[in-house]
Amino acid sequence: MRDLLVKACGEAIPGSVVLGAKDAKSGLQLSAARQPDIVILDLALPDRDGLEALDDLFAACRSSKVIGISGYSDEYTLHRAMHSKLHGFVDKNEQTVEALAEAIRTVLAGRRYLSPAVQAMHLSLRNNPDSFDKILSAREQGLLGLFGRGLTNGEVAAEVGLSELTVRNHRCRLMAKLNFRTSPELIRYALEKGFTRPRSSLPQDGLSG
Repeated sequence: MRDLLVKACGEAIPGSVVLGAKDAKSGLQLSAARQPDIVILDLALPDRDGLEALDDLFAACRSSKVIGISGYSDEYTLHRAMHSKLHGFVDKNEQTVEALAEAIRTVLAGRRYLSPAVQAMHLSLRNNPDSFDKILSAREQGLLGLFGRGLTNGEVAAEVGLSELTVRNHRCRLMAKLNFRTSPELIRYALEKGFTRPRSSLPQDGLSG
């Protein structure tokens, strides 16, 4: 898939030099060395969350524009992407040579690019009074991802550095806000909205620029 993306980028912008990296570590090294005009960043990298690598990426190549791509079109991925420093975001499911070319040209012209599917979901979330970002705090959103993995209160407490009682209270408030009575309901919601992934879900491509 990474090789196909590199080829598609080359076809989108004839005459461009396009290189690929298999993971965040090698991608950051490559970006620092080559200082690309554009970085296409997969949000599901094998060694690191793509959005969490953004600050290091901008530190490595300050003048680069970054377009995020993701095969996940869930609400939480979109929410995080929209509140990040990404210059553009493309749903990988609608990634064509033409779409990539439009995204790259738009971003190079100084405008933010959102693919049609991303725009539609963003509008839907913005108009939905029950969307999670209007109900849950940033802290609760972070904890929801851990609860969604089926972790116990004690396991979550150990991971985030809170007391088990505090975590239990957060879980109870989360379930009350979302009108859930059982942990399986909470886990199913976390999976549906993209706060966590099924264990069989694997990271996808990489970085190119």
